[in-house]
Amino acid sequence: MPTMSGRNRWLEHALLDNIPDMAWLKDRESRYLAVSATYLDVLGVTDADVIGRRPEEIWPADIARVYLKTDQAVVRSGKRRRYEEARRGPDGLLRWYDTIKSPIWDESNNIVGTVGISRDITKRKAAEAELIASREQLRKLSEFEQQTREQERARIARELHDELGQTLTAIKMDLAWMRDRLGEPDIVQARIERLIGIADRSVVDLRRIATELRPLILDELGLRAAIEWLTQSMSERSGIPITLAFEDGQIYDPEVSTAAFRIVQEALTNVLRHGAATHAEVNARNEGDALVIAVSDDGCGIDRATSGKGRLGLAGMRERARLLGGSVAIDGKVGAGTTVRVRLPLERRPRRKTAR
Repeated sequence: MPTMSGRNRWLEHALLDNIPDMAWLKDRESRYLAVSATYLDVLGVTDADVIGRRPEEIWPADIARVYLKTDQAVVRSGKRRRYEEARRGPDGLLRWYDTIKSPIWDESNNIVGTVGISRDITKRKAAEAELIASREQLRKLSEFEQQTREQERARIARELHDELGQTLTAIKMDLAWMRDRLGEPDIVQARIERLIGIADRSVVDLRRIATELRPLILDELGLRAAIEWLTQSMSERSGIPITLAFEDGQIYDPEVSTAAFRIVQEALTNVLRHGAATHAEVNARNEGDALVIAVSDDGCGIDRATSGKGRLGLAGMRERARLLGGSVAIDGKVGAGTTVRVRLPLERRPRRKTAR
C-alpha cells in the first residue's frame, strides 16, 4: 500500500478540503488514502472511519460493487472513467452525482492507485426532468390541438355539405320554378338564369371548400380512396400529371390516415406552388409495421439554404409524423426535383421516453 509523507499528506488534505465536491484518493486495492471534507459531510462520518478502508466497509453492498468494479477498470485500462450515479444520503433522499475516476501514476509509469471526484448534480437532473415534462406537455398540447382542428374541420365540412348545400339547391329549384312560370319578360328570365348559374357555381365551390376542409371520402372510404381523389383533383386543377401507386388491402388507424393524407396534401401543394414541375408521383406501400409514402416531382428542387418558401408547411408535415412516432425526410437538389419520404406506424403508438 503506497504511503504518503507528512508534507505530501498535508498538501493533499489542503487540496481536498478546498474542493466543494466529494473527492478521494485510493490505492490499487481500492483502500482510501485521503478524502475531502465534503466527502465526510455527505456520509456523516469522520476521517478515521474512512482512511484505510475499502468501499464495502463504508458503502451498502450494491454501491460498493459498482465502486470496486469501476476502480478495477481504471487500474486495468489506465483510462479515465466517467458516469452518473444515484444514491441515497444519510437523510434518505435520492441524489444524483457526476463521478469521474482517473489513474494515479508513479515515477516509473506504474499505476499505484486512483483519484476520483463526485459532483452533486441533483438540481440539474431535476431541471432536466422538468424540461422533459414540459416538452411532453407541449407535445400533448400540440397533439390535442391537431386533433381538435381536424374534428372542427370535419364538423364544418359536414355542415357546409349537408346544410348550406341543401339550402343552395333549394334556392336553385325555386328559381327554376319561377323561370318556368314567368313566361315572356326577357329581362326577368335572363336575371333568373344568371341567379341559377350563380347558385350552380356556389354549390360547386361549397363542395370544393367542404372537401378541402375535410374530405368525407377519407372517413367513409379510407385513405387510398382519399389520396386517389386528391391526386386526381389536384392534377385536373393544375394540369400537371400526378401518378399514384398505392398498395391495397390495409385499413389504417384514423389518426394515421389523417396524418398521411395531410402530409401528401401539403407535399403536392408545395409541388404545384413552388416546384415548377411537369410531373409528380405518389407511391405508398406497407413495410413491416409502417406505412411508407414517397411524393416525388421533377421540378426545380428544394434549396434549403436560400428558400424560405414552404418551411412552415415542411415543419407541419414533420410535426404530424412525429406525434405518431413517425418521420418525414426531404431529399432535394436544385434543378433535379424533390422527394418527400414519409414513414408512419400502421397503428398509433405512444412515444417512448428518452432513457436517462
